[in-house]
Amino acid sequence: MKAAVLDKNRISIKEINLPKISNGEILIKMKACGICGSDLEKVFGNYGMKSSRIGHEPVGEIIEIGNQISRYKKGDRVFVHHHVPCYSCRFCYSSDYTMCDKYQSSNIEPCGLSELILIPEWNVSRGGVVKIPDNISYEHAALIEPVACCLRSLDKINLQKAETVIIFGSGPTGLMHMILLRCSGISKIVVADVNDFRLNFAKKIDPSVSTINVAKLDNAGLTEKISSIIGRDGVDKSIICTSSKTAFVQSLAITRRGGTISLFGVPPKDNESVIDLNLIYSKELKIIPSYATSEREIHQAIKLMENNIINLEPLITHKFNLEKSEMAFLRAHKADESMKIIITNE
Repeated sequence: MKAAVLDKNRISIKEINLPKISNGEILIKMKACGICGSDLEKVFGNYGMKSSRIGHEPVGEIIEIGNQISRYKKGDRVFVHHHVPCYSCRFCYSSDYTMCDKYQSSNIEPCGLSELILIPEWNVSRGGVVKIPDNISYEHAALIEPVACCLRSLDKINLQKAETVIIFGSGPTGLMHMILLRCSGISKIVVADVNDFRLNFAKKIDPSVSTINVAKLDNAGLTEKISSIIGRDGVDKSIICTSSKTAFVQSLAITRRGGTISLFGVPPKDNESVIDLNLIYSKELKIIPSYATSEREIHQAIKLMENNIINLEPLITHKFNLEKSEMAFLRAHKADESMKIIITNE
């Protein structure tokens, strides 16, 4: 079978053998899989987490089921979560599921960007395979995982109605945050980026948001701009949906005293920055990282889609067949006229 693999900082399509299915395991035919910002960091950047596999947003159809499985059948449409925690360690007991050793070491075989995907017994038995409602297309379902990641990051920063929020980065997850925030009763949303295409895209999705191109703004200029938009000094919450360290430094300046900064975008490994710790201390800023997602948010995302509370399909600008994965990654990396890119296997 064919799979897209990371080979010396480029994507290659290779013929590989899939391990034989065993008891408790499931084999699916991949139907759709999104390209994530962390995938791009693995290929074009300096990814700091453990896994170098690409493609972790797959959905597909079950084509084979191992013995000792009764709750699934062939033909089921399913979402697959590549990382699954143990639910019995000190991290899981504290609801820090993404910090669980098994969460960070578990995975699917060989990756999400392959014709067929083997789901290990560990994942199957611990909620890593979830049926997709019939009214959610495969392409839309490929957005379940990133939406769930956004839900988790928003949950961690204790949003209050009528707060003001700035999102740094108007890529796919930035706009997912924007859409979810609009459902939360947030009074003012500002989206900041250096990419006019994506800022205009954000405005098209939600005309009520304010957008700022920060390419030529220093901290003082950005602070003044924010004040003119929200009518007071400093936003309540800043959400960083980019790997840019400049965005983090800017967030320290424009988040109000006692405010919160969500570090959602994946920073490159060994990304050292000169930070004014006194600014963080004197303003009592809360900095809360959010890595990945858990089963709880996966089910929340599915319910939001199933009940048409959110519709994220307008974020999908390009679809590529699996064999054209390298072209898809190049398009996603360039980001000049694209938003969410989906790999399909038909």
